[in-house]
Amino acid sequence: MPQCNTGLSRLPSFILGLLLLSTSLAATANPESTLQRTKQAVIKIHTTRAAPDYFTPWRLLNLEQTSGSGAVISGQRILTNAHVIADARYLQVQKHNDPKKYLAEVAFVSHEADLAILTVDDKHFFDDLNPLSIGKLPAALTEVSVFGYPFGGQSLSITKGVLSRVEHQRYAHAGSYLLAGQIDAAINPGNSGGPVLVDNQIVGVVMQANAGARAENQGYFVPPSVIEHVLKDAEDNHFDGVPEIGFLTQSLESPATKRAYRLAENDSGALVTKVFADGPAAHKLQVDDVILAINGHVIADDQTIDLAADLRTDFKYVVDNLHPGDAVSLAVKRDGVALDIALTAAQQNKNRSLVQALQYDQQPRYMVYAGVVFVPLNMNLIRRWGRDWHSQAPIDFLHWRGQWASPEQRELVVALKVLAADVNLGYHNWTNWTIQQVNGEAITDFDHFAELIYSFDGDFIQLGDNKGYKMVLDHAQALAAEDAIKQLYGLPASHSVGLFDRIANRTPETPMAITSDNTAQNNNGDTIEMPPPAVD
Repeated sequence: MPQCNTGLSRLPSFILGLLLLSTSLAATANPESTLQRTKQAVIKIHTTRAAPDYFTPWRLLNLEQTSGSGAVISGQRILTNAHVIADARYLQVQKHNDPKKYLAEVAFVSHEADLAILTVDDKHFFDDLNPLSIGKLPAALTEVSVFGYPFGGQSLSITKGVLSRVEHQRYAHAGSYLLAGQIDAAINPGNSGGPVLVDNQIVGVVMQANAGARAENQGYFVPPSVIEHVLKDAEDNHFDGVPEIGFLTQSLESPATKRAYRLAENDSGALVTKVFADGPAAHKLQVDDVILAINGHVIADDQTIDLAADLRTDFKYVVDNLHPGDAVSLAVKRDGVALDIALTAAQQNKNRSLVQALQYDQQPRYMVYAGVVFVPLNMNLIRRWGRDWHSQAPIDFLHWRGQWASPEQRELVVALKVLAADVNLGYHNWTNWTIQQVNGEAITDFDHFAELIYSFDGDFIQLGDNKGYKMVLDHAQALAAEDAIKQLYGLPASHSVGLFDRIANRTPETPMAITSDNTAQNNNGDTIEMPPPAVD
């Protein structure tokens, strides 16, 4: 077969190699074109949100228009923060230097990790966009670039800074305790959800300042390990989140404590303080066991492990990177005897705290009976007292945040306020009252409370708390007044949608599991104002 000779084929091989190398360098050494491609992958997100009003649970708060940032990733998806799209009623996205806005929707959300994945209805939106890949966590002092659309302007903003710290932080959005990066780049409202880039790879997603932070010139981002966990979780479109292994710990920095638990001089670890009876560690771990290592990572007395030569963080990091069904191996000492214990990480499907944590994209549960508005106690309600809720919310509500749920009491019920009527004379000024019993029977959760009320066939309902106070209501009069109270106060219904459907489907053997991005549920002990336990 005759060969085709070209001019290139007649050149000496070393000259041909130089020509090919120079062509390759010319294609990649144009920083302007690379920057332009990166800019095109950074998206502005327009959100119209209306959160529920937990003071008046059948209504929404006023609509507000907000914006955030996001980045195009593989699969024609946009990665952003969960708090950018939380309680959204309408979503639009906009490309760099493009005045057109496109309708978008949420494909997956992890409020726990403050991450969300969006899709766009018009698939041509992605035609000229190059997705960004997820990189590795950079070393300290690495220069990073932050892309986004902060308030104060319409165009894309790019700032630079250095990675100053990586450790577990309290995430402001849902209160989760997860690994986070800290940078000194300028970050402002609107930057949320934008990518933190090194070598045009995403090494973080900008998020809100950590809860309670007061330092200036600091920004925080969700690191690659958390991003990858969420992307893996999203593969089946079913939220599993960070799993639980069912125990709480405290540090062992006290030499006296270490001696008391018969540890050798070179032993270090975390002391088990609670084992949940319905968790993966039940009947395997015991209170006062000492966890020396988890999945091969030696635990220091301050409950940290090595991530790199110059990086340590909470040993909860190991659990954070697992998925339900993954194996967990523990090296344990019990009464001075070394043990190896195997656990299986399980999906968090139980509320560990009496006060449920912040809920998003959900309608509040409520019931109005005899003109009294009853609701479950949760952090959405507590935070309606504003930014200073720590000092402004009722002290009883704050007290209950430090209490664990049990099979006998999974949730608290609050008489939030009284819609004045003849049926509730004498109680018009009762507000924010936590109820413990109905006619002497202890309340398990909100659904149980509603069931006790509407299955009652006697004359008087007596509601009581643990201090001995009682509210007595005429049951027949309460039922007869229901329609009049609804009309007088503009109630759409006397109870939230689905309340009695859940009651009809529940049985004592299969209590309803209420899931949320709860600090206690997320293994972080968030319901307690103190450094969180390492693992739950």
